[in-house]
Amino acid sequence: MQAVVSKAEMSRLLPDDSPRSLTIASGLGAASSSCSYAAVAMARSVFRKGADFTSAMAFQFASTNLVVELGVIMALLLGWQFTAAEFVGGPLMIVLLALLFRALLRPGRVRAARQQADKGLAGAMEGHADMDMSVTEGPLWSRITSPRGFTAISHYFVMDWVSIWKDIAGGLLIAGALGAWVPAHFWESLFLTSHPLLAKLWGPLVGPLVAVLSFVCSIGNVPLAAVLWNGGISFGGVVAFIFADLIVLPILNIYRKYYGARMSLFLFGAFYLTMAAAGLLVDLAFEALGLVPQIRNAKVVEASITLNYTSVLNVVFLVLAALLVMRFLRTKGPEMLRMMNAGRNAHASHSPQRKHQ
Repeated sequence: MQAVVSKAEMSRLLPDDSPRSLTIASGLGAASSSCSYAAVAMARSVFRKGADFTSAMAFQFASTNLVVELGVIMALLLGWQFTAAEFVGGPLMIVLLALLFRALLRPGRVRAARQQADKGLAGAMEGHADMDMSVTEGPLWSRITSPRGFTAISHYFVMDWVSIWKDIAGGLLIAGALGAWVPAHFWESLFLTSHPLLAKLWGPLVGPLVAVLSFVCSIGNVPLAAVLWNGGISFGGVVAFIFADLIVLPILNIYRKYYGARMSLFLFGAFYLTMAAAGLLVDLAFEALGLVPQIRNAKVVEASITLNYTSVLNVVFLVLAALLVMRFLRTKGPEMLRMMNAGRNAHASHSPQRKHQ
């Protein structure tokens, strides 16, 4: 999707906060990078190009909560019920956010945020957001299969992995440390497990706060979510915790740079309320349908390697990954990778249309 849809086209498709624009934003976000930092940077990029602020935030939410890889990891570590909850709660959260913005977000605050965004202060993954390597000429399939399209796909593939590997490693490290060193009675006390009804209401409220302090974002927070689930947090608390990767402390600081201090505080409050409400509503709905797991046996790591159909898929996709990495290395990919965090000015003179032939 990133290789065949330009950021200018994305901005044109998101002119307002109508249901149509929000749906398009959600679809584009679900097809893009799952890295929280890259999603936040790209949301500012399309906002600066003229996209509606609410739609840009919806894109940002979808980029981190509706991507396929997140669902796969959740199914492996937590169970398919959590994957289903994520893909039900994600659109619900976007709807709640749009309603909250429409009720509370004033045009003057958006204008001030746009003025701040146009200053171009660096946050993280600036180069990744600014570089537009998309191929826009011709039918969709021909764009994907063309030499330029294959080159663009290879560059986005490697850059996305560079974006998220720290989150994955950090999530596994923190999850392992908490699972090994924090006693079970601490989690039971924190999550009020002795009071089932209160715990159901408390979980979605405390889950995002744990996420804020964990510093872990993107799909790296799923292993930690497994630890919290085993520790006794409610089903809705897990869902709200995973939603909250967009309000961890480093990203809140990026909002301050991007949109100003007042807007960053507004975003924190609006995002927190939306995440907690979506987590609670999903919990109630899944409880009514009998879909909340009764046994807490989430995996923090995979225990063994076996020869089955996943082994075949692993080989197939490792070959594809190798081809993409080779293409990346042969088309000046490392040079662009060095500029990825440098921002617009560092690579303004490097046109992707010239480099990706």
